[in-house]
Amino acid sequence: MNVHGRIQTETQQEHATRKSLYEKIETILGRPLVSFFTSFVHPVQIDDDDADIIQSVLSRTDISSGFALLINSPGGDGLAAERIINVCRSYSGTDEFVAIVAGKAKSAATMICMGSSKIMMAAPSELGPVDPQIIREEDGQRKIFSAYSIVNTYDKLFRGATKAKGNLQPYIQQLANFDAREIAKYKSYIDLADDISIKSLETGMLKGKSKTTIKEKIKVFLDPAAGTVAHGRPIYLPEAKSCELVIDEIEVSSELWKLLYELYVRADQFVTQFAAKMVESKEDGFYARPRFL
Repeated sequence: MNVHGRIQTETQQEHATRKSLYEKIETILGRPLVSFFTSFVHPVQIDDDDADIIQSVLSRTDISSGFALLINSPGGDGLAAERIINVCRSYSGTDEFVAIVAGKAKSAATMICMGSSKIMMAAPSELGPVDPQIIREEDGQRKIFSAYSIVNTYDKLFRGATKAKGNLQPYIQQLANFDAREIAKYKSYIDLADDISIKSLETGMLKGKSKTTIKEKIKVFLDPAAGTVAHGRPIYLPEAKSCELVIDEIEVSSELWKLLYELYVRADQFVTQFAAKMVESKEDGFYARPRFL
């Protein structure tokens, strides 16, 4: 097993426990399963290195019949998501790359799901808006913020300042916390995420539909204010289906869901307690540890 970071006994033991779940799930799916988890607790995100790690795992896996990617992440870099989609499609073919969401796939993780041939999810599964996640220093700590939230806050303050009569000092003080160059950069990140999502769908599960049509259909994913109000608010199965995404519903009473959910819980706990990031198959695993461990 290849382990990114210090090899720990708990890493090997935890993987051995999950291995039997992979085997049972693969029997039901009829294809190999790869998991990609990044922590919702530690300040990590989907980044460019992840595409190389996923490619390394796929290159060691027989995916002649395609594969399924179990993904759970708060998100990250849009360009990294695009690279991961390209890697997954290159190894399995556009029609053989299936995304599975047992927990939460937000931001760039939702984008990766959009690049698959279909999404498998159950009623409790969560997708989210595709605006990028930004890691910033605040009060001496690295924290994750929604690019949309930062830009939206800045725009509201700026509009308030231009309309205010009299004392502008409160607006000036708050706007001083923002860098206009950074705001412009974040806006470009949001536009890029929208473009990648639309193009992925145009060449995948919504093939044959125009960019304009796709943009209108997935509006709830592109503009949090259009339906989710806040970045963190989930987009559940019915709303995702209403966007005409290709989705297979997993019944929560099914054996497949029970196995997937157990694997999700175990893997999520692992990236919370022992590692910050995980790419894993039943035979292979790469793990990145939190800085403080």
